[in-house]
This record gives sequence, structure tokens and C-alpha cells, in this order.
Amino acid sequence: MTSTAVSIAELAAQLRTCLAAEIDAAVALRHELHADAELSGSEHRTAARVAAALGGADAAAVAGTGRLIRIGRDDGPCVALRAELDGLPIAEQTGVAWASRTGAMHACGHDVHLAALTAVGRAARAAEVRAGPPLPLPLLAVLQPREETIPSGARDLVASGALEAHLPSAIVAVHLQHQLPLGTVAAAAGTVNAATDDIEIRVEGIGGHAGYPQLAADPVVALCQTVLALQHAVSRRSDPTHAVVVSIGMLEAGQAANVIPAAAVARGTLRVLDEADRLGLHQTVREIVEHTCLANGCRGSVRIDEGEPALVNDEALTVATWPWLRGAGFSVDTSFRSCGADDFSYYSRGGRTLMLFLGTGGPHALHHPSFLPADDMVGQVASAMLAGYLGALSLTGTDTEPPGRAAPGEQASPAVPRPSPGWREEEASETPAALRRDPRR
Repeated sequence: MTSTAVSIAELAAQLRTCLAAEIDAAVALRHELHADAELSGSEHRTAARVAAALGGADAAAVAGTGRLIRIGRDDGPCVALRAELDGLPIAEQTGVAWASRTGAMHACGHDVHLAALTAVGRAARAAEVRAGPPLPLPLLAVLQPREETIPSGARDLVASGALEAHLPSAIVAVHLQHQLPLGTVAAAAGTVNAATDDIEIRVEGIGGHAGYPQLAADPVVALCQTVLALQHAVSRRSDPTHAVVVSIGMLEAGQAANVIPAAAVARGTLRVLDEADRLGLHQTVREIVEHTCLANGCRGSVRIDEGEPALVNDEALTVATWPWLRGAGFSVDTSFRSCGADDFSYYSRGGRTLMLFLGTGGPHALHHPSFLPADDMVGQVASAMLAGYLGALSLTGTDTEPPGRAAPGEQASPAVPRPSPGWREEEASETPAALRRDPRR
């Protein structure tokens, strides 16, 4: 093992020791954040509390309520770790003493993510003080607003240029995932979340008396048939080997039981794992809506609001992180991917990104009013974030030896040239895999 490899191993040990000393305080912070959850765009207290805990109370706001807090030297490339600030408009039903009192709820684990990121950031500061020399690559804590709503906080943060100014060579995030067992981290290379668009379908008909439908053009019937016909966009108009999902979640029409309304509206989402399928799905949806409504004597139109791109994990960064995850005691799932969505995907258009999914094994799904991961998850998320940082650090072009051999069926980390400093466009390859559903978005 080279001297550089030894130094990385020593740094990992120092960071893990310092991290262990931060977990109790991080759990206490998690309780504070959970009890005082704030909605998207209004995360002022949350951002201030976390920034202060990270030693960046005076950090400037970005993208509204967000913060960027750098730990280590002020110049050169860094590794960014991201956590989300916002809660959801859900009335909490957990019954714990530290349940939210605000009408908002951290039902997607963002309180855990923030507390874990705080622990890693504080551990990094402590390791610098203890070891003397600065971190090989500074750590940038990204406190991102508005993950749960549009306009996306990640999109606005990238557009602001504030992130680019820090020259992130990699960005890592960890998200809780109830579909995975405890102790398992999903770290798949390639596309792991879908590109997602919002759609609104409007059907214009002719209103009238419910007893005389022949004198009207019923938009409700036309809309219902349209919703059913849209499923053919998946089963008969899309490649069955590609993941495509059309879901309608809202229907609106009429105000009286005995009146045929003049209009009806539906809203939903379109999802594809392969960005190449996106425009084709848009065209198919428009054709189905227009023609189905016309066949029912109505006029149909579609508005499509483009949402998040597909979330792509950089292959080299993903593979480089596997041994550090195993070294932290996790089982690594290299195939999990889903048609859920996360605006973390906006970062993947500019450089190396890695989204890790950590299993909670609990009885409740994400976004459920009783979703409450155990406090132990704070330490586990922090350990997974640290593994991502170490994986990024290992991609410096120096021959480094990972902390363990590849498990059966996994490939060893390849030698990868040092990424050029800055924020750049880069394509990542995909690894085909079975799909599992993700209810987050």
C-alpha cells in the first residue's frame, strides 16, 4: 500500500472516531429539527439552526433559504454533501414527545439527513484540529431548500452559480428508503431515479342537464376514458424493456350531481428512466388526449411542465464508494433503482454525483404521517455520507488501496484519472437492473 493510501486510511479512521463523538449531539439536533419542521421555501429557522451547528452561522443565504458551508481550506476543489431543509404539509401522527408542532412534518427523513450531515461536518472540523494538516479535499455542506416542491431548490442553487464557485469535484447525498432492509445501502451505477414531468389535462365539453346527456358533450366521460387510454402509452406505445409510468392523481369536474359540467381537469405525472424516451412520451400523451376527447365530442388539451431530469450516479464514484460502505459495516445493493424522483438529479448534469439509499426497514412508507425512523439512523446516514466522501477522495489519480476486496458479483474500483477541477458536463453509463417502486415523489 502506498503512503497516500495509508494517509487515506488514517484519515478515514480519524473521521470515524470524530464522527462517533458527534452522534449524540446530532440526535438531539434531529429532535429539534423534527419538532420545528418548516415547509418548502420557508425553512428559515431550520437553515439557521443547522448552519450554526456547522460553525457557519454567518453563511450567506443561497437559492432563498439555502446555505453553503465549506469545511477545510478556502480554495481549490471540494467534495459536496447535500441534505434537504424542507418538511411536508402533513399532520404528524407519530405520538412522540418531539413530534412537529408546526403543521409541517419531516415525513421524508430530511431531519435525519440534516443531523447526519451536521455530524459529518463537525467531525471533519475536529479531525483537522486533531491531525493538524487540512483535509485532502475540503467538505462542502449543501443545505438545500425546496426539495419537495416546484420550483426546485437544487435547480435554483445550480443556476445561482454559488455552487460552481466552490469547484465541487463530486456531490454525494444519502436518502432514507423504507423498501430496503436495515443495514443495507443501495449504491447502483447509472440511472437510479426517473425523469419526471407534471401534466395537466383540460377537457372542454358542453354542459347540460344530467337527464338529457344527448344535448350535452360530457367532459367527465371523455376525461375518464382519456385517463384509461393513457395507460396504453405504457403498455402499447413504449418499449416494454424501458421503465415508463403515467399516473393521474387528481380529477376535478362539476359542482352538482345533476349537472353535466362544461369542463373537467386531470393532473398527474409522467416518468421515464431513459431521457431518450421523454419527448416521445410527451407526443404520445398529447395524441391520446386530443383524439380520445374528440371521439367523445369534446376538445382536449395538455400542458406539460418539465420537472427533474433523470438522476444518474457516476459509475466511477459509485464503484469507488462500495468498499468504504462495506468497511463501515453496510451491505451494498448494487441494483436498486426506481421511478421515484429527487431534484438532486439537477446536480448530475454538471459533474460526478452519487445518491445512496439507506434502508430503514420500518413499517411505514415515506410521506406517511407515522413515518419515524429510529434515532440510530442518524449515525448510519452519517457513516454512508462519510463513505461517499472517502470514495470521492479516492478518485484523485493516486494509486490507493480500498479498505476491502470487492464482494462476489461486484467489480473492484478502477483506476480513474483525477477529475478536472470545476463544474463540468459529463456522461455517466447505465447499468440495467430490475425496477422497484419508490413512493417519494
